Parts: sequence; C-alpha cells; structure tokens
Amino acid sequence: MMEKDINITDAEWRIMRVIWTLDSATSRELIDILGESMDWKPATIKTLLRRLSDKGIVKTKKDGNKFIYTATMDESDTIDLASKKFFNQVCAKKVGSAIAYLIDNSELTQADVDKIQTSLNAKEPVEEIECNCIPDGCNC
Repeated sequence: MMEKDINITDAEWRIMRVIWTLDSATSRELIDILGESMDWKPATIKTLLRRLSDKGIVKTKKDGNKFIYTATMDESDTIDLASKKFFNQVCAKKVGSAIAYLIDNSELTQADVDKIQTSLNAKEPVEEIECNCIPDGCNC
C-alpha cells in the first residue's frame, strides 16, 4: 500500500467506520445511520463525503440516481497510518507511556491481550531512547 498522509477529522472517521462496516454505502444509508446516531443533517454528511473523496480516502460510483461510496484504504491500514502519525508527533521518550495509557484505558478481549503480550515478548528493548523534541533542549 502506498503510504499517504492520513488527515481525517473525527467526523470523517465516523463516516469511514460506517463505510468500512458496510463495505460500501450510499449517501442515503449514511444519512439514515448518521443522521439518527449523530443528529447530523444531510448537507453535513454530503460535505464530509465530498471532503473524503477530495482526500482520496473514498471513491464514488454513480449507480442510477444514487452515489455509492467505497473506501480506497483498508481500515487496518488507515488505523496503522494514523497511529504512526500520532506517535511521530509525541516525544520518543513518552511513547511507552502513551501505549500503556491506551492499554489501561481500552476494553480488550483476551485475544487482544494475548496479541499485545506476544508483541511485547518479541520486542527487543533498547538501553536508552533519544529525545526527538528539540536539539540540546530536552527536559523529558
């Protein structure tokens, strides 16, 4: 997959979650689902769809008098890229704390816990993490 910059707003994530869940969705389906659950107006949903289309995150196909929206990126790949973007913005010395926070504050199944534990067991720790904030100015 080509790595792209993921710049999705919270509202756009809501739209994408519906599209990923349904595999594709018409604007009417999105309006019915998000209009009720989010109390969004049809114009808001159509604006968000246009933005996602302009960003290349969804593609649009006209089918008669309706439009069908499909994701151009897999949900897992999108989450991975968004996570990478987030962690690139955090001080390298605080990544471990951020990951621990996510674990502590997330509902996880036993399968999730097992996967995390397997990843931790395979992880080779480093002696020291170099700060990536500002040169010669780290107080981390």
